[in-house]
Amino acid sequence: MTTHPLFDPAAFRLTEGVSHVCAGGEPLWLLRHDDALRQYGIDKGIGMPGRTRMEAQVERARELIARPWGCAAGDIGFVSSVADGVAMVADSLDWAEGDEVVVDAHEYPSVVMPFGLRRNPALTLKVASGMAPGRLEALVTARTRVIGVSAVSYLTGEKYDLERLRAAADKVGALVVVDFTQLAGNQAVPAHLADFGFSACYKWLLGMTGVAVAYWNRARQPNWAPPTGGWHSLAPIPRPDYVAGTALRADALRFTRGNPAHGPVYVLTGALEYLAEHDPEETSRHIAALSADLLDRLAEAGIPVTTPREDGRHAANVCIDHARAQEWTDSLYRQGIWAWNGHGRIRFSFHGYNSVRDVERIATGIRQLWHAG
Repeated sequence: MTTHPLFDPAAFRLTEGVSHVCAGGEPLWLLRHDDALRQYGIDKGIGMPGRTRMEAQVERARELIARPWGCAAGDIGFVSSVADGVAMVADSLDWAEGDEVVVDAHEYPSVVMPFGLRRNPALTLKVASGMAPGRLEALVTARTRVIGVSAVSYLTGEKYDLERLRAAADKVGALVVVDFTQLAGNQAVPAHLADFGFSACYKWLLGMTGVAVAYWNRARQPNWAPPTGGWHSLAPIPRPDYVAGTALRADALRFTRGNPAHGPVYVLTGALEYLAEHDPEETSRHIAALSADLLDRLAEAGIPVTTPREDGRHAANVCIDHARAQEWTDSLYRQGIWAWNGHGRIRFSFHGYNSVRDVERIATGIRQLWHAG
C-alpha cells in the first residue's frame, strides 16, 4: 500500500527529486488552487452575483468538512485561526477564582494562552508532564472547567486518548476543547468527543492560512453563545433592530463575526473536494503505515524518538528531539529531504503523496547523522 504514493504527485507543485515530509508544517500546494484563487478574483469583480457564489463556497466547505468529522454542516463555522476560536470559547465562560484548566506541557500555545493570559480572575493552569498515558486525566479535579488538548501533539507526535479525556471531563462537568489540526485530513476526526473543536486548514487539509475550522457541539452545549459578534454572526434578517434586540445565528457560523476569508475558503473547498476523491480510510491507513514504518526503522537503528509507537498513540508525525535539530534539518534539506524543525525537534510528517521511498531516504539520512555524532 505504501510502495507508491496514494495521491498523484503530479497534482501538486513538487520539486523533482525531493522527499517532502512537511505536512505538519506546510504541505505541498495543489495545482488546482491556482484556478481556485483565480475564480475568487473573478467572482469578486462581478457584483452581487459574486457574493452569492462566495456564500455557496462557504456552504460547500462546511458540508465537506462535516462528513469526515461525523457531524452536521451546521456544527461547522469558520474563524481566522485556532487561537481566535479558542479565545472566543474562553471569553464566553463565566470564570470564578480558583477555576482550573488542564493542559499538557507539550501543548500548542494556541490552545493554552487564551486561558493562560486571562485576568480578573486569573486561572490556574494545571500542566501535565512526561509521556505516560492518563497524565492529563490524573490532574482533573472538581475545580477543572476545561481540558485543552491537541488531538495529536505538534511537538512529540503523540496522539491523545480523547475518549478517556471526555470521560474525565464528564465526571466533573468540564469542557473538552480540542485542536484537531494535526489529525484532520490524515485520520478520522472524532468531533463528538469535543465540546468545541478547531483545526487550521493549511496542513493535512491542504488549504492555506487565513481560515480555520470551528466546531460547536450543539448537542452537548446547546445554549452556548460567544460574548461578541458582528454582522455575519447575527441571524439573517432584512435589517438589524438594535432597540428590539438582535439574535445570533442558530448554527456554528455564530463563530464567524465578519466575512469568512473567502479566498482561503475557495482554496479549502478545492482541497476538500480533492481529499474526498480518495477513500478517507485508505488515506489514513497509507499515512499511518508510513509513520509506523519510519518509527520501526528508527527503533531498529537505536535512534530515540518522542513519538509513541503503540497503535493508537501516533498518527502522521514522527518526531526526534535533538540539540542539533536545526543542523540536522539543514543537512537533510541539502539531501532533498524536506522535514520540519522547531523547538529543538525534527518532525517528519507524511501525507498521501508520500511513499516508502521517502521513509527509506529519511531512515538512511538520519542514521548517517546519528552515527556521525
